[in-house]
Amino acid sequence: MSYPAVIKPQDLLCPKPDGLYCPAGDFYIDPVRPVDRAVITHGHSDHARAGHGSVAATPETLAIMAERYGEDFATVSRQPVPYGETITHNGVEVTLVPAGHVLGSAQAVVRWKGLTMVVSGDYKRRRDPTCARFEPVPCDVFVTEATFGLPVFRHPDDKGEIAALLKSVEQFPERAHIVGAYALGKAQRVISLLREAGWDRTIHVHGAMERLNRLYQAHGVDLGPLAPATVERGKTGDFAGSIIVAPPSALADRWSRRFPDPVDCFASGWMRVRARARQRGVELPLIISDHADWDELTDTLSELRPGEVWITHGREEALERWCALEGIPARALRLVGYDEDDGE
Repeated sequence: MSYPAVIKPQDLLCPKPDGLYCPAGDFYIDPVRPVDRAVITHGHSDHARAGHGSVAATPETLAIMAERYGEDFATVSRQPVPYGETITHNGVEVTLVPAGHVLGSAQAVVRWKGLTMVVSGDYKRRRDPTCARFEPVPCDVFVTEATFGLPVFRHPDDKGEIAALLKSVEQFPERAHIVGAYALGKAQRVISLLREAGWDRTIHVHGAMERLNRLYQAHGVDLGPLAPATVERGKTGDFAGSIIVAPPSALADRWSRRFPDPVDCFASGWMRVRARARQRGVELPLIISDHADWDELTDTLSELRPGEVWITHGREEALERWCALEGIPARALRLVGYDEDDGE
């Protein structure tokens, strides 16, 4: 695409210390510090923070923020923007479309004076039973993450990873399997994938996940029978052969040692790196990621063929190099404040 003669991308969006700023519309997208007006792409804490004046996001993301931060997370107002609807501020149009990352996650499609820029937030391209699938939007500038922006990161099929988990449960029926998974998005996805694989038994969950599980269920995501992962004195054997889903931090906590000879599992794209798995003492790595892998990143750029690519954070150098070889102008924004491990 070619830009309108008098408009440059930086006239519409520009990186600032507080985040990606729209001067014409006077709002930020996923700001890292409190601002007067924010558009939020999804509910992970490195993108969705409390204390902004006015917040626009999908209804699901607003619900997640209220659950995590309290109903007063926005000091002035909050504006629900369902997928496909457009809001306008100072002549700048913003439309939210699915990003495929977690429940309610969105790409912000920003249009002004004939220029279209898409801020994808965090995204993945593969199917996820717990959220709407990524929708590609033709644009002049595509703003992408690069969390797994190296060719070594090619995530396997989710079904195969879940099959490995169920095989281990079958092989070690006397042991509990504790799956480390982040509380927003990954935990619910793992549970849903287990249900699709035929695991209809009760799945036990850490208390830190109960509220978000209820929120997902309230938004139509069927997680099946769940129960708290609590151990009564002398009854640890009750969890033999069970699957427990807990925050990754719980794997290294005394909490996990209460279960019978637990198999520590960790669901993350980082489990592709064997050294990370060994460092965390993970017995059964599960390569299940909520971010685009290398092929998904490059396939997306090949499909969209934007006039320019901006890279917010992650492995910028490799993706910049790929763009250069493909003849696509690219620049690394190197935005500070986005945690590559959050939600992953």
